[in-house]
Amino acid sequence: MKTMKAVLLNGVTESGDIGLSEVPIPEVRPGWVLIKVRAFGMNHSEQILRLSEIRAEYIQKPIVPGIECVGEVAAPSDSGLATGQKVVAMMGGMGRSFNGSYAEYALLPVQHVFAIESDFDWTTLAAVPETYFTAWGSLLECLKLQPDDTLLIRGATCALGYAAIQMAKAMGCRVIATTHRENKLKLILDADEQILDQGKLTGVVQGVSKALELVGAKTVKDTLTAVERGGIVCNTGVLGGVYALNGFDPIKDVPNGVYLTGFHSNWPTQQVVDDIFRFIEDKNLVPVYGKAFSFDDIQDAVAAQDEGSVNGKIVVKL
Repeated sequence: MKTMKAVLLNGVTESGDIGLSEVPIPEVRPGWVLIKVRAFGMNHSEQILRLSEIRAEYIQKPIVPGIECVGEVAAPSDSGLATGQKVVAMMGGMGRSFNGSYAEYALLPVQHVFAIESDFDWTTLAAVPETYFTAWGSLLECLKLQPDDTLLIRGATCALGYAAIQMAKAMGCRVIATTHRENKLKLILDADEQILDQGKLTGVVQGVSKALELVGAKTVKDTLTAVERGGIVCNTGVLGGVYALNGFDPIKDVPNGVYLTGFHSNWPTQQVVDDIFRFIEDKNLVPVYGKAFSFDDIQDAVAAQDEGSVNGKIVVKL
C-alpha cells in the first residue's frame, strides 16, 4: 500500500503537538478527484478546528485539516479533468466532513475542484483560492463594489484584508483601511487612508459607501452607523472573536437606508474561479502572502499562526 505524509488531528491540538503521520494514499472513486497537493494556504478556520471545533461530534476523527489547496490531478476518476491538470480546490467540507489538504495527496469532491491556467509558481498560487474567492464574493457579489465607491475595510491587517485592498484599488476605488494596533498601520499603506481603530468609527470616517466588516459582530453595529445613507455593509470576518449578537434589533440597529449582508464562502464555482484569475491577470496583480514554509516545517507554520507572527497569508509548500 502506497503511503503519504499528512497531518492528523484526533482532538484539541496545540502547535507543539503538530506532526506528520504516514497514512495510505486515498483511493479515487466516482465523483471524487485525487489531487497531488503542491501547496496550501492556512486559514483561521483551521485554527478554530484544531483548538476547539475538533471536539464536535460532526467532525470525523482522525481528520486531515485544510480547506484549500493547489496542485495537479493525480487520478481524475469521472471528473472530466485530465491527469496532470493544474487545479485549485476549496471548501465543501474539506478538513471537516472529509480529509483536507494538509497532506501530500487529497481526495476531493469534483464540484469543489477547479481547473486553472496560470504561470504563477505554486507558492504564489496557494495564496489565491479561499482568500481571493472570499474577497471577490464580498466585494463584487455582496457589496456590488463600483469604481466610484469609497470602501472601508475594518480589520484590514489580515490575509483577506490585504487581498481586498489590492482588488479594490485595482478597480479604482478609494480605500480606507483600519487596524486596532498602531504598529500595524504601516502594513496597510496601500490603502488611501489608514485609521487606528479604537472601537468607534462613527463620526471618524466620512463618505463611506461600502464597508467590509472583518472584525465581525463585535463592531458591526458601529460600522452600520459609520457608512453613509444608502451604504452597504458586508460582514465577512470574525477577527473580534465574537460570533453572534445577542439582543440585536434589526429595526433599531440597522439605520434607515443602510443595508447589511454577509458572505459565506462555501459555494465556489468554476465560473467565479475563472473570473478571479482573469481579473488578476488583466490587472497585473501578484497574489499577496506573508510567509511560506515547507511541509516538513508544518509545526513551525502552525506555531506562527498561533503566535500571529506572520503578517498575511501563511502558505505551506510541498
